Amino acid sequence: MSRVGKKPIEIPAGVTVTLNNNTVTVKGPKGELTRSFNPDILITVEENVVTITRPSDVKEHRALHGTTRAVIANMVEGVSTGFTRNLELIGVGYRAQKQGNKLVLNVGYSHPVEIEPEVGLEIEVPANTKITIKGTDKERVGELAANIRGVRPPEPYKGKGIRYEGEFVRRKEGKTGK
Repeated sequence: MSRVGKKPIEIPAGVTVTLNNNTVTVKGPKGELTRSFNPDILITVEENVVTITRPSDVKEHRALHGTTRAVIANMVEGVSTGFTRNLELIGVGYRAQKQGNKLVLNVGYSHPVEIEPEVGLEIEVPANTKITIKGTDKERVGELAANIRGVRPPEPYKGKGIRYEGEFVRRKEGKTGK
């Protein structure tokens, strides 16, 4: 039995979870998230607890059991507290700034790179080498952070680039001269 899937999801105060034909809608102080799940997985909402059960031990059901529970738990956490992802720019002359809703990156290219977030995501630039992404959907926050990091991923020789806060970049030795 899935250890993750067996665990019930506690619904905090101020958050409501509604179920309609395996479409789960979670409303909270930070917003609203809706997602459809596989009809084979049984989702039940009782008072302030959500439980997920699977009908059999078929490989597909076992895979969906824990995944469904984790996604619903992330939806509940997202609408109650939200998710943040922090990035840092490392390199001489690398900087980020916000122009209106857009993020403008100067990371060593001949042109500035502009990134506009989707609706429901917010980008903050607390310092010109730090970027914070906030939102209610964990998947979309992580995807935007990965797209920003993909503009200039950290390179292994000098460590320059955009990296997640606290990310360790394995360094390589340079050429050896004669």
